[in-house]
Amino acid sequence: LIYDSFAQYLVTEKGYDEDLLTLSPDNLDFCCKGLVLDIEEGNFLKLAEDGTVLRASHGTKSMTFEEILEIYGRKEWKHFNTVSGMVSRTAKYYLYDNYFDLPGALLCARVVDSLDQHDGQKKYDFWKDMVAAIQHNYKISAFKEDCGMYFPEVKNHPDKYLRRCPESVKKWLKQLKNAGKILLLITSSHSDYCRLLCEHVLGNDFEEYFDILITNALKPGFFSHTPNQRPFRTLENDEEQEALLSLDKPGWYSQGNATQLYDLLKKMTGKLDPKVVYFGDSMHSDIFPAHHYSNWETVFILEELLGDQGTVPVKAESEPLEKKGKYEVRLKIPYFVSKQWGSFFMDRLPGLENAEETLVHTWSCKCISTYSTIAIPSLEAIADLPLDYRFTRFSSNSSATAGYYPSPPRALLPNEDSVMMK
Repeated sequence: LIYDSFAQYLVTEKGYDEDLLTLSPDNLDFCCKGLVLDIEEGNFLKLAEDGTVLRASHGTKSMTFEEILEIYGRKEWKHFNTVSGMVSRTAKYYLYDNYFDLPGALLCARVVDSLDQHDGQKKYDFWKDMVAAIQHNYKISAFKEDCGMYFPEVKNHPDKYLRRCPESVKKWLKQLKNAGKILLLITSSHSDYCRLLCEHVLGNDFEEYFDILITNALKPGFFSHTPNQRPFRTLENDEEQEALLSLDKPGWYSQGNATQLYDLLKKMTGKLDPKVVYFGDSMHSDIFPAHHYSNWETVFILEELLGDQGTVPVKAESEPLEKKGKYEVRLKIPYFVSKQWGSFFMDRLPGLENAEETLVHTWSCKCISTYSTIAIPSLEAIADLPLDYRFTRFSSNSSATAGYYPSPPRALLPNEDSVMMK
């Protein structure tokens, strides 16, 4: 749906090739989290932890090792310094780090293919049209006005696109609240869309699960901006009202900043230094900024763990069986891994001049152990654990794998060559 929403706009409003409207199942293999689009060159890059290019494609077409060497060399990619600092607002590159964004990566790649076919361009100028497509479909008023293709479709067919929250997770949220924890929901979605999602996913009583709801949070700016730059606003009928000077009580707010939110949490808990554990699925919008700017504990929800550990036996820990989460006993079906891009966590780097190839961590993998406290495949994976379960942190023994629950991905375990794909 996300792909179709953008493609429809590019074709009807901007005159792009109609071929973009048709997708074959094979096209979806291109989608892989952690890719960076080099906008001017029309190239997608998979980066190693030191910033060198491991794999690349021009549009959807994979580049050979020789082509990568010729264009990028065996050195740090020129924008790695800014991309690794999570600076994203630039016309030079775009980081695709969550599933909501990924269909846009596939569309951009196919746009490059199409432009090459028709125009033979050297430098590309399609990004402004892509931004316009995003604006058209997701602007704040789009939900109310039935603008674009995305919101009307989700409104009309929520069951087709939304999965209901497992009972175990609802129970877990209630347990947390009953144990005196303050529950927050912080989303960049606007309040009307958030309400639709939450009613469908959690139920009409979804507001009872949370003490504080913050919509249109404009992450990652929510964490990095000052109260003056990004004040909180109240909402009336989903319309944002006057800016608030401070946040005085729990409730539903729009925009805002982590600084004033933390002041409210101090007030609500009566503690000078309340601990915040923040769950998110985007390294760029959730995990990095919450860790870097707010020093919160971060739990990275990483679906790639579902497939990358399909056959790993869980070692017998000191915990008794009743303290184990269901995923430690029964693992879900393997997760889809892109053939074109290989493992999210590791890759082979061919040797130069007959030297042996080496296995290296991807930059995405390095970010996980650097900025996350722990990483889990889903909330469901931990929902059945007792609230006092002690997780092992990534930082506990400076191990790159310690914080993965229930176990590290296979690609990161020793002697797991079988996982790596040529």
